[in-house]
Amino acid sequence: MLEIDNVSVVLGEATVLKSVSARVEEGSWLGLVGPNGAGKTTLLRAVTGLVAYEGRINVAGRASSTTSRRAAARLVAYVPQRPVLPSAMSVTDYVLLGRSAHHSYLGGETRRDRRVVATVLERLDLTALARRPLGQVSGGEAQRAVLGRALAQEAPVLVMDEPTASLDLGHGQLVLELADELRREHSISVLCALHDLTLAAQYADRLLVLSGGEAVSSGSAEEVLTEPNVRKFFGATVEVLAGRDGVVVAPARRPGPEAPTWQQTEEAGDSGGNLAWAAAL
Repeated sequence: MLEIDNVSVVLGEATVLKSVSARVEEGSWLGLVGPNGAGKTTLLRAVTGLVAYEGRINVAGRASSTTSRRAAARLVAYVPQRPVLPSAMSVTDYVLLGRSAHHSYLGGETRRDRRVVATVLERLDLTALARRPLGQVSGGEAQRAVLGRALAQEAPVLVMDEPTASLDLGHGQLVLELADELRREHSISVLCALHDLTLAAQYADRLLVLSGGEAVSSGSAEEVLTEPNVRKFFGATVEVLAGRDGVVVAPARRPGPEAPTWQQTEEAGDSGGNLAWAAAL
């Protein structure tokens, strides 16, 4: 459903992506992970046509480079990390914007549009906020509205950039569970960037690791999220555990220099002990 072939992106004088290739089959979920500045958002923006690129991106067998913006909006729905939210617009009207790609230039909203939006609002627990202006909802509620707008597009490919970033644990799980349910029900292909490696492991069928703008590892969570790989690509010390729904990546304290014991300081005498502890601090 989504093919990314040898894609590179240059912004200014910096090469942000270098020959990245990936494939997301129909109805599957590819998790995009990597350290800050690895190029994850840039790759998502290339897929959605928001940044120029070299290489080839095909969606549903159609080359993105030759697809109009309107047609592309019927193929790819995008949940950005930092969306623009008109503060005076109601939640319903904002979600309804996702139906725009299905209208003619002079056409207005239809009964089907309203049904789709009502269903999306209900599934995202937003019905009670339907008439509330976006400027009067919380950050988490606004993020769910952004997801709702994307889901209302009914596109075969869903691209999400850190969709849980501003959500509490419960609503973060709600968003990912809903995306997972819909991709299974409607064979939607999902490309999703996540900082939380455990969540990425739980929801994605496969993972792609970006580092320095390059694809450095890919495969199942068990293959990709090993302790040596996390240390190498993320500079983090972790424990990788076997969880009920996949691997769990737990932060671990970095090993430090051995501190002196109370007994050692007492044996050194009062003065020596104070000096030893001062040196340790």
